[in-house]
Order: sequence, then structure tokens, then C-alpha cells
Amino acid sequence: MTRFRTLDLMVTVLIGAAFGVAYLGYGQLYTLIGPFTAAFKPAEGLLAGIWFLPGILAALLVRKPGAALFAGLLAAVLSMLLGSPWGWGTAISGLMQGGGVELAFLLTRYRRFTLPVAILGGLLAAVLEWGWEKVIYYPEMSWPFSLAMLGAFLVSGALLCGVLGWAASRALAATGAVDSLPSGREHARIAEA
Repeated sequence: MTRFRTLDLMVTVLIGAAFGVAYLGYGQLYTLIGPFTAAFKPAEGLLAGIWFLPGILAALLVRKPGAALFAGLLAAVLSMLLGSPWGWGTAISGLMQGGGVELAFLLTRYRRFTLPVAILGGLLAAVLEWGWEKVIYYPEMSWPFSLAMLGAFLVSGALLCGVLGWAASRALAATGAVDSLPSGREHARIAEA
């Protein structure tokens, strides 16, 4: 259960690398929406859940302790090395995001890979990332605005990370692309039943 096979490691790296590159484009979205969120900065939190996706996908597909943390950190570090505007803070964000997702699966002892656990992973990633951003990026933000941002992070974590990540992992399993992983084998058993 705890040992990574070469395949597990390769899939985790692939997820992290793909999102690390994709984050460059996604980061530009914040620049584009800046004028729209200037009046109410907490609204940016509604986009946060996409940043948590590498962790949830790795956890749901690979199903090994550490996969979520590794994929989240790898995506963040690669994004940073490719020119992320947030510098070293990006790596800490990767730890917070992957760590939050990891914690949800740890609470189930890596035995449940269901939609509710995926949503919990998104929520925990949101809380940890919000805490990091409150301290580093928005220390001057008032507490009412900070709590509004936390609410936006939680909604996004639940939907864009938890629900979307779970749906994406199910869709990948349905294609047969991950048949060698536990998630693919589980999908095949369910389909045969």
C-alpha cells in the first residue's frame, strides 16, 4: 500500500508536471480578472480550487500516501521555475494545497476514495492555502474580507477541486487509461458488476 511502484511515481510526476505548465496560463487569468475583482478582492478565491487539482487527481488515481503532496508540490515548483509571478511562495502554496488533500485521505487511512473524501480534500486544501495567503499576501486585509475570501476558497475547493477532480478521475478511469492503477481496477470491477 505505501510503496510507490515505478508506474505510480510516473503518473504522479506526469500529473504534477502537466499542471505545473498549465498553471502558467491559469496564473494569467488572475491578471485578466484583476479589474473585475479590484472592488471585492475575496472573489478571487472562487478560482482557487483549480490550484488544488494535482493533489486530488494524484490521490484519487494513484492512491498512495504522499501522492497528493508530491503532485501538488511538483506542480508548484515547476510553475515557479517556469516563471510564476509568486516566486518561492508558489512552492509553499504547493505544500499547503497538496498537504490539505493528503490530510483528507490520511483521515480515512487511505481506504476511501469517494466524492465526499475528495470534497473534504478540497476543503482542507482551501483552509491551508487561505491561511498561507492571509499571512503572506493579504496581511492588511480586514477580517470580514478575509473571512469572505475563506468562504470563496471553501466553495472553490469543494467544487473545482473536490467535485471536478473526482469527476475527472472517474472519466479517466472510464477510458481505460489508468487500468494499471488501483482506481482503474476499481472502475473495471464496478463496470463488470
